[in-house]
Amino acid sequence: MYPILRAILLCLSATVCVLTAGFAAESGNRKIDFSRDIRPILSDRCFRCHGPDAAERKADLRLDQRESATSLLPSGATAIVPGDRSASELVRRILSEDDAERMPPAEMKKPLTAEEKEKLARWITEGAEYRQHWSFLAARRPQPPPDPFSNWARNPIDHFVADQMHREGLQPTPEASRETLIRRLTLDLTGLPPTLTEIDAFLTDQSDQAYEHLVDRLLASPHYGERMALDWLDASRFADTNGYHLDNGRDMTRWRAWVIRAYNDNLPFDDFTVYQIAGDLLPFATLDQQVASGFNRNHMINFEGGAIPEEYLNAYIVDRVNTTGAVWLGLTIGCAQCHDHKYDPISQREFYQLYAYFNNVPEEGLDGRSGNSEPKLALPTSEQTIRQSELNLQLSQASAEKTKLEIELGKQQPAWEQEAVAQLSSQASPTVPEEIRVILTKSESDRSDEERAQLADNFRRQDANWVALVARLDQINQDSNALQSSIPTTMVMREMDTPRETHVLTRGKYDAHGEQVTAAVPASFHPFPSTAPSNRLGLARWLVSPDNPLTARVIVNRYWQTIFGLGLVKTAEDFGSQGESPSHPELLDWLACEFQQATLAPVAGSGREAWNIKGLMRLIVTSSTYRQSAQAPPERYAHDPENRFLARGARYRLPAEFVRDQALSLSGLIKHNIGGPSVSPYQPGELWGELSSRQDSNNWTAQSFTLSEGDDLYRRSMYTFWKRTSPPPQLSTFDAPDRETCVVRRGRTNTPLQALILMNDPTYVEASRKLAERTLTEAPNDREARLSFAFRTVTGRQPQPAEFATLEKILADQLDYFHHNPASAEDLLHKNGASPTADHPAELLAAWSMVSSALLNLDEVVCRN
Repeated sequence: MYPILRAILLCLSATVCVLTAGFAAESGNRKIDFSRDIRPILSDRCFRCHGPDAAERKADLRLDQRESATSLLPSGATAIVPGDRSASELVRRILSEDDAERMPPAEMKKPLTAEEKEKLARWITEGAEYRQHWSFLAARRPQPPPDPFSNWARNPIDHFVADQMHREGLQPTPEASRETLIRRLTLDLTGLPPTLTEIDAFLTDQSDQAYEHLVDRLLASPHYGERMALDWLDASRFADTNGYHLDNGRDMTRWRAWVIRAYNDNLPFDDFTVYQIAGDLLPFATLDQQVASGFNRNHMINFEGGAIPEEYLNAYIVDRVNTTGAVWLGLTIGCAQCHDHKYDPISQREFYQLYAYFNNVPEEGLDGRSGNSEPKLALPTSEQTIRQSELNLQLSQASAEKTKLEIELGKQQPAWEQEAVAQLSSQASPTVPEEIRVILTKSESDRSDEERAQLADNFRRQDANWVALVARLDQINQDSNALQSSIPTTMVMREMDTPRETHVLTRGKYDAHGEQVTAAVPASFHPFPSTAPSNRLGLARWLVSPDNPLTARVIVNRYWQTIFGLGLVKTAEDFGSQGESPSHPELLDWLACEFQQATLAPVAGSGREAWNIKGLMRLIVTSSTYRQSAQAPPERYAHDPENRFLARGARYRLPAEFVRDQALSLSGLIKHNIGGPSVSPYQPGELWGELSSRQDSNNWTAQSFTLSEGDDLYRRSMYTFWKRTSPPPQLSTFDAPDRETCVVRRGRTNTPLQALILMNDPTYVEASRKLAERTLTEAPNDREARLSFAFRTVTGRQPQPAEFATLEKILADQLDYFHHNPASAEDLLHKNGASPTADHPAELLAAWSMVSSALLNLDEVVCRN
């Protein structure tokens, strides 16, 4: 061997030995933890073939249960021999050099790393202790640890965060500036930016409680409910169309308004849950409780020709099960629709037992032809209610008059009949219809009931008063029918008188009925309350039971995600074995217990303390953790790129709706009407063209796009008409979901289309122009003052000298361009049929519009800092 090569190999060998020894020393200091170190490996690499799914299980080995894993296998081997790695078949197989024997199999393409193999071997040596998956264990309220950072902590949240930071060798970041805090807080709690007046008021308030007063004001804002409802619309798959190929319109806007109102009223989350799962089943259910039950009617509904009703009825019920599982339990329950869950303790049979709770709604499967389908609830306006009462009174009065007149005419009819018969005998009655002549020739006893009625009708039609009354009644009925057809409705849940049978569906096929089952919850979870009814109401009570280890954890995690952009459990949609472990498990449990029990009293006058959503939000945003600056040294970002240890403030791009709403708000265009119908702001009209070109497109609503007018163009984005097959492009480009199914965690992508939307979409062009008008009108007539005003309006702070110089150059360049291209200035200012104020020269307003556009495109502006 060449000497230099031998030296290199010796050095490499020494390095490997040092690294191995270092790892062993570090590992030796910390006992292997099953939940943290082992379960993720077994779940990701082993459970698919050796987990809960009996049909797919290989070698009769279950590695998700200790009893099976440590038992003698039919082969004579034992997978795990606690305390003896050399006798454990699992260790032999993961270390085998034989491709045919090594586990996991090569075809899985998920080989174990050397570190993972060592963890498994050490775990067995240490006794192979098993623990139930962390999220299935009851939450225990831990004692907040001491604050290691000299009174940095403001509330218990900070104690847990500081303890984790300290163990990671991190320090908290200083508090953000007051300008940053008010912008952050206002966006987080209302989805809108603060006004300059609000910023100045906060900056000048030097009281010790200034920040807390700001929080309380924002929690009391009617826009708080809109902001909080936005995430719930994603989870509930709210849309304005039925989906599938036809994708015709529906109207669930009354349900959306209820959600906004529930958040503003701080409805306790347990009630919020019960009303939406089973509000219709509550004793003496109020109108609001019935409307709330529409949560599980937000799914897609089909009525295509040739579709099979039973197939789609099954699809709706499956969707309800999957959505309930994701929203309240944080589990991928849908994985058990066709077979036992491969990772979590949910069998296929248990999936259909949950399915049985939702299989009693009087629906047919192909129900969407007329928009809102049965069961639905009429919700007349006060004016419509008054008008209906008026029509009912008119109908009653006219009917009474008609009845009285018919009695009088009935007394006169025998004389008329005698006279008519006499005329027939003399053949002097040419005006009597032939069918009446035939009846008159019969004796009274020989006439049928139908003939008697026909004769009476003929006689009455000769009376002008009776004819007028009939015409009046017809008009009242027509008016009443027209009124009924104009009354808005909302889809709700309702139980059938005779429940449907529920069967396990073999491989999930709608027509492959297997074993019959009844409603029940999975056996591995907390028991169903013995006193609860075995229906949706009982299920709702079970979901918010104090014994449920999942719901409170899942919900506080999502509200944490609402504020920090990432949950303590990153996989908000999956708290099962394949989901990520919490970054701060003790904090998650403390928050879950606090949410359920509320030993603190964070919001005065906000109703009962348990399940207090505003109280939880206040607790989070008043913490030192929340108030940290997002500016941190590069090495801190490198150490923790996702900010899982919370050693700095969270920074992320605003949700799609916030980006648009912010532009509307800063420009002064926004119209703050809360609730109401959905609207259609700017979008390319041809996007719906494929559906609109169908020959029968005129038969369905929501098939062709009609641009809204006036104030409706500038309403908040959450009110934008949501067509499932073509979601609003200005929102979907920024990762808003299509709402076909439940989404509890939006993705975040960066694409060139987003920049094109911000620069060229008509909404942002108008917002830039209106912001320019604001600047020229509201700021002093001075270039420096105007630039500062525009920058501060948009960012909430004063510009730095370098930023100011850049803005001056942009303005100068644009003034020069539009001076030499006046037609371009006119074109820009009259886009979308706008009529800008004549108070400012076109080239000046156009130049300032481009400066405004640049400001609205700043990364700092489209991000929450």
